[in-house]
Amino acid sequence: MKRSILIHPDPRLKKLCAPVPDVSDDLRKLADDMLETMYHAPGIGLAAPQVGVLDRLIVLDCVKEEGAEPKPLVMFNPEILASSDETSSYEEGCLSIPEQFAEVTRPSEVEVTWMDRDGNARKETFDGLWATCVQHEIDHLNGKLFIDYLGPMKRQMITRKMQKLKRDMARA
Repeated sequence: MKRSILIHPDPRLKKLCAPVPDVSDDLRKLADDMLETMYHAPGIGLAAPQVGVLDRLIVLDCVKEEGAEPKPLVMFNPEILASSDETSSYEEGCLSIPEQFAEVTRPSEVEVTWMDRDGNARKETFDGLWATCVQHEIDHLNGKLFIDYLGPMKRQMITRKMQKLKRDMARA
């Protein structure tokens, strides 16, 4: 089931999310809903707080090539164990901040641990777009948005645009 995506500014997007004690059928259903919502948007990542659920759950799929097999990844309680000193910059966007993009510099490689949809502990090293995406989504679980990496002027400008978008949407 496709869910509504919260638009910044929304206080739920700035909250610290609670760890998931164990993977239940309800949480697996939420993960499936989030994947459907993300693909429909379309996006490459989505965090539970973006659909109004304050649990430590993210979904991502950074396969963007036309006709390529999707590689959906569901992560409960993801945590970054290690980050490279080397950095890379990507033009990031966010489904909660539609049509706004900015260069963000992050570690180019991260080692992440998480629980998969069957409750198994997993660990993997990500690089490239996958590394950027997993860091962006984990930030959401900690109440941080990509615009928090920007200067105050640019951040305020984007926030004002989002406030106007929300007013326009409320009128429609």
